[in-house]
Amino acid sequence: MAEQKPSAAVRPRPPVPASATHTGVTHIREHQPDRYTVIGNHLAQHAELSLIAIGLATHILSLPEGAAIDIRSMAARFPESRERIAFALRELEVHGYLRRARERTAAGRVITRTHVYDVPAPSAAVPLAPRAAGPRPRRRPAPVEPVPHPAPVQAVPVEPVVAAAVAAAPELPEASGGERHDTAAALLVDLRRTDDRLTLSGRDVRRLAPAVTAWLDNGATPCAVHRTLTACLPADLRNPAGLLGHRLREMLPPPLPEGSARGPGAARPDPFQTCDTCDRAFRSPEPGRCRDCRPPSALAA
Repeated sequence: MAEQKPSAAVRPRPPVPASATHTGVTHIREHQPDRYTVIGNHLAQHAELSLIAIGLATHILSLPEGAAIDIRSMAARFPESRERIAFALRELEVHGYLRRARERTAAGRVITRTHVYDVPAPSAAVPLAPRAAGPRPRRRPAPVEPVPHPAPVQAVPVEPVVAAAVAAAPELPEASGGERHDTAAALLVDLRRTDDRLTLSGRDVRRLAPAVTAWLDNGATPCAVHRTLTACLPADLRNPAGLLGHRLREMLPPPLPEGSARGPGAARPDPFQTCDTCDRAFRSPEPGRCRDCRPPSALAA
């Protein structure tokens, strides 16, 4: 008779410890002999990284060597949009956990090499250091920099009027949701990363999101909206929601024309795609690779 192997014993889970208090977290730890990833508290408890960036870094560190971590692959794996994943990758790049470098191979292809660090590397912030330590101290004393700013600073006396106009502006309805509304809300929330004085409450975000959606519907890009809302802020900013509402209403661009001189049936430009290899944005009717990353045979065809 064949010898029967004993079935693997199921290890019981450790009992939940009784605690005198019912607040705070209680850790139920279990020994994991394999398939685990070591994550430092400097990453898990980072004070400046967003929750999406911390989670994305944890996932990337758990992947094997050579795994694809481009924006398209991460968006196909997680429910977050490409914009949120791209922003999280930029966060990790700024804080030294990720470094991307473009290289040209011997065959002429341009590839992107991505290096991920479990301990942040100071090389990611190097581009900012030489500017501060190099020739910048000699150029800053020149009185040329403050010259373009005095004109927009006149928004300071206008601010009380802006606050009153926003308070009596019922024309901003509650948003009904959708992809554009989510993009508008995320844009308003992220303004505080540029200037912490632009920290908005949830009520202000819901009230201003329809105005940002109107900009997007008229053809403005999120970068253009962000630049308009954060440029030349007054030194004494007391009502950020009022100032943003005033700029969104008074500086709303007109919608793009539907058709060109050839009539409404004219062909529209191809949509933007993200390169599968280097994450560069390019126009194409189909997803794929940009011009620099395509093989020479495809370019000749």
